[in-house]
Amino acid sequence: MPLEKQGTCLCGATTLRILIDEPQVSACHCSMCRKWTGGPLLCVHSDHAPTFEGRAPSVYDSSEWAQRGFCGQCGTHLYYRLTDKTSYAIPAGLFDGDEAWDFNLQIFVEQKPAWYCFANQTTELTGEQAFEQLG
Repeated sequence: MPLEKQGTCLCGATTLRILIDEPQVSACHCSMCRKWTGGPLLCVHSDHAPTFEGRAPSVYDSSEWAQRGFCGQCGTHLYYRLTDKTSYAIPAGLFDGDEAWDFNLQIFVEQKPAWYCFANQTTELTGEQAFEQLG
């Protein structure tokens, strides 16, 4: 049974609601995610499209195959999505409340800089492996 989660941007102008099938968090270490977030993107995945209340997200086409949504007022990152699928990555810190998330996957590990590491034991995939397994 999917869990409905809600979160707001930093300024409160945008509220996001989305259904989450699994309470799992992953980290993306690709150079684009690190540039976008200032570190790894820690996110929750969903195959359900989010709904928004208040200010509609601004959207940036970050590649031929992906978009990044953000609040046009305060800049809070709201989602990353593959344009050819209904697949969203929502920053885990966006959600209200403390969920018992399971941090279980890291992708683009070959691009992870040496100056940080996580103590959690996770599945680790290169970018190539992530595209093969996750689409």
